[in-house]
Amino acid sequence: MSESFDRLVQIMARLRAPDGCPWDRKQTHESLKPYLIEEAYEVLETIDQQDPRKLREELGDLFLQVLFHAQIGAEAGTFTIAEVLEQLADKLVRRHPHVFAKQESPGDALSPEQVYSNWEQIKRDERARAGQAESALHGVPKTLPALLRAFQVQARASRVGFDWPHTREGTERVMEKIEEEVRELREAVADDAGDKAGRTESEFGDLFFALVNLARFVKVNPEEALRGSTNRFVARFQLMEAAAARAGRSLDKMTLDELDLLWSDAKRVLASSAPDADASR
Repeated sequence: MSESFDRLVQIMARLRAPDGCPWDRKQTHESLKPYLIEEAYEVLETIDQQDPRKLREELGDLFLQVLFHAQIGAEAGTFTIAEVLEQLADKLVRRHPHVFAKQESPGDALSPEQVYSNWEQIKRDERARAGQAESALHGVPKTLPALLRAFQVQARASRVGFDWPHTREGTERVMEKIEEEVRELREAVADDAGDKAGRTESEFGDLFFALVNLARFVKVNPEEALRGSTNRFVARFQLMEAAAARAGRSLDKMTLDELDLLWSDAKRVLASSAPDADASR
């Protein structure tokens, strides 16, 4: 393990050397940002595909981004890969006192929810000691995907009591809020005067935000839910394309009724291969 890690660090340093790779030498923390995001999403896709060998490869590609940033940091004298790993190790130990520190009760007596609550409290204590401004919403990155950020912001607000009760009645309140937002969006779309585009966008965002709130109440990850729906749409659409091609036709030359028939056939095909799959349009 140590030899493999040391070899990787040496390879990265060699690529960044004056006589190394021109492309690698040109990169900065800023220029690498899109590659970090891309590699993270490729890992997510591979997890969905349940392909362990591919996952191993994609995790390596993601780890390359960590090494890349650490090498840039080392060259600038700001941090090294050893410091990155040491800080991470210290953080894991510090935030898992139920495992690494002596407790009156064993760690396995804590529920996952209690462990998470303790983790968040330790984070707040760390920020307080560092003199950082305290906010329940601190630490939710603005760069998160919009649905995931909304989910995290709502969850943080809920921890201080700004939430409906997570009961049947509370869920019904969330549903009513969604219906209210749909009505307001309809009004914005129908409004021919004023800043229609701006108002429509705002109301559309409010509706999304309310839907994310419902996801919290029914314990659904909105990002995963939308990803799954999009994946199902892609699979069905590609079956439509294949069926049209077998008939010697092109989708853009077919009527909407014909397309609807192909769509229904595609749903049946996928439903037969995955009985638990969603059959909605």
